[in-house]
Amino acid sequence: MAKAMILAAGQGTRVRPLTKNVPKPMVPILGKPVLEYLIEHLARFGVKEIMINVAFNHHKIEDYFRDGHRWGVEIGYSYEGVRDHGEIVPKALGSAGGMRRIQDFGGFFDETTLVICGDALIDLDIRAALDEHRHKKALASVVTLEVPREQVQNYGIVVTDANGRVKSFQEKPRPAEAKSTLASTGIYIFEPEVIDLIPPGREFDIGSELFPLLVAEERPFYAQTRFFNWIDIGRLTDYWAVLQRVLRGEVAQMDMPGREIRPGVWVGLNTSIEWDSVQVVGPVYIGSGVRIDPGVSVIGPTWIGHGSHLRAGSRVERSILFEYTRVGEGQRFSEKILSPQYCVDRSGETLYVGDDRTELRWGDARA
Repeated sequence: MAKAMILAAGQGTRVRPLTKNVPKPMVPILGKPVLEYLIEHLARFGVKEIMINVAFNHHKIEDYFRDGHRWGVEIGYSYEGVRDHGEIVPKALGSAGGMRRIQDFGGFFDETTLVICGDALIDLDIRAALDEHRHKKALASVVTLEVPREQVQNYGIVVTDANGRVKSFQEKPRPAEAKSTLASTGIYIFEPEVIDLIPPGREFDIGSELFPLLVAEERPFYAQTRFFNWIDIGRLTDYWAVLQRVLRGEVAQMDMPGREIRPGVWVGLNTSIEWDSVQVVGPVYIGSGVRIDPGVSVIGPTWIGHGSHLRAGSRVERSILFEYTRVGEGQRFSEKILSPQYCVDRSGETLYVGDDRTELRWGDARA
């Protein structure tokens, strides 16, 4: 079939505080890291050899996935860091620089390889994408999606000729200046010869440096326009929107955990809920060990992580509560991402426990 590399070395600064303690690919969707969905998808198409480049909080990825045997694949890791004043500190080499480091170390890229950003949910037909790449005898391919013209400023835009050959790029152009509406999805297919074009030992980026080089040298470089779900978690607002879509059942192959005890309400093990005195309107997931006191209202789409506690008279609607979150008595949280330490609204504004700018009360349910 092919090999794969997943890009997972970035800091994920645009989705902080979600990435304060975990790498961006480990941010959970329905209780599972985004990266796990990607690995499952690759395995489904018979892609069994996967390299992951890591840097910031790398042990969180390595400890979770280990050698990959639980998913029927082999996983290897390439750590990117430097020694600074006697300490090892993470230092990402850029998406292409990370590829070159892997190749120089052990020659992993010895056949067609799929390279995927580790922070998006996809249901791409991988077999069809590889077939098109090989049929065109491409050295490199980038998978694209048509986006509305008014949204082009959110993406890297790919400009092609009538045969799909890449001619140029525009990074987040204004709608009036966009020469195309094809957005790069961060899914690439490379032949081994591409790696030779990447300079060794320094940062180098796929989109801004390697791709223009392929165009300048007139290499066989094509864009594929495919129809598939591509859910990018680039910003905090994206994360909230993605969870809402998933909880509404709009994303295929993403099944709700727990047991459905009534239409649209899923519950984990060993919960303590006063069902006769609470209002729960689905879609809602209530994790294991959750306590919901009398007079509480939970309005979906809402996810309540395991070990959380909603105190009497509180109301939570269209929100995501991470594990062990306590909501104060009589408090109201609407369209929020809530953890024991912070609260983020759908626009991305973040508050922390004890912040004197808010009267909202929440905290750690373990305390």
